[in-house]
Amino acid sequence: MIGRSPRGGSAATWSGLTLCALALTGLVATTLPEPADPEPPGPGAVAAFDDHCPPVQEPRAPDSADTAARESQTRVADPGAGAAEGVEVTPEQAAEYEEQLREALVAQRGRELAPPYTVPVVVHVISAEDGRGDVSDRRIRDQIDVLNRAYRGDYARGSEGTDTGFRFELSAVTRHADNAWFGDFNRHRETIRSRLRQGGPETLNVYTTALDSGLLGYSTFPQSYANHPAQDGVVIAYDTLPGGERDRFNEGHTGTHEVGHWLGLFHTFQNGCQSPGDYVDDTPYEREAAAGCPKGRNSCPHLPGKDPVTNFMNYSDDLCMTHFTQGQARRMIDHWAAFRGSDARA
Repeated sequence: MIGRSPRGGSAATWSGLTLCALALTGLVATTLPEPADPEPPGPGAVAAFDDHCPPVQEPRAPDSADTAARESQTRVADPGAGAAEGVEVTPEQAAEYEEQLREALVAQRGRELAPPYTVPVVVHVISAEDGRGDVSDRRIRDQIDVLNRAYRGDYARGSEGTDTGFRFELSAVTRHADNAWFGDFNRHRETIRSRLRQGGPETLNVYTTALDSGLLGYSTFPQSYANHPAQDGVVIAYDTLPGGERDRFNEGHTGTHEVGHWLGLFHTFQNGCQSPGDYVDDTPYEREAAAGCPKGRNSCPHLPGKDPVTNFMNYSDDLCMTHFTQGQARRMIDHWAAFRGSDARA
């Protein structure tokens, strides 16, 4: 899986499950308009895995763009079955996921999907028996509202973002007070998710709990569902929900970021300054993750565009994040069609 963690930790992959998936644009017809003059793909994509990134610590306030990039790794991937530690998604792994997407889209025979793409959401609250982590229904509703605003393009400034067409509807909330689960979710994650997960590939299962070492969250990729359906979903630290105690990461965009992985997006800094970047044509290349909000940074000066530090698939602070691009929207729609939507199960 790929996820978010607040310092120079790496987005990770575990053997077993696929956390994040690659997206192939243009193979499934959609109603999304074509972007004007797209820039070359950026390295911000994350691959589909069912494992989480290694825990990292909260980033310090960056004193330079390079420092920010090293220390802001706040969203990480979900570890797969039996995985002990995570590693970066390699270019070879990313290419394999891309090929899986291509094959799945070809199998759809060009069937058209029309927005909105409605995602049912089940939230599983894992708390301590003394009440720690027992987030309120209000904060859960606020998180769903943040998702809808982010994927509708409400945070975008000017022409930088787009309405992705995805809408999220809260279906159920389950609550589980268990000191062992809350104290070491990663140790028990396979058991927890196998027992609690609801719905099919189209159902977003979100687990809120305590995470160690500054880890903010992680997610599976769409490609993982076929072989590991019970492990599919997103895990986020309970204090990252809107109004939480996690300074700089408490506006709800850890959820926004992880759901992006669940819908097939890589980090914007995937592959650094090297092609094919994040497999998205309109996200500029980026050498490293951003920390804080280093607007104007240009870590790949020989390539068009400045670093996409305000993109939801970067590692910037929550208040810095504003948008997805049209290319990312098309990529998520392609993954939905290939692996999660009704056509994928037809």
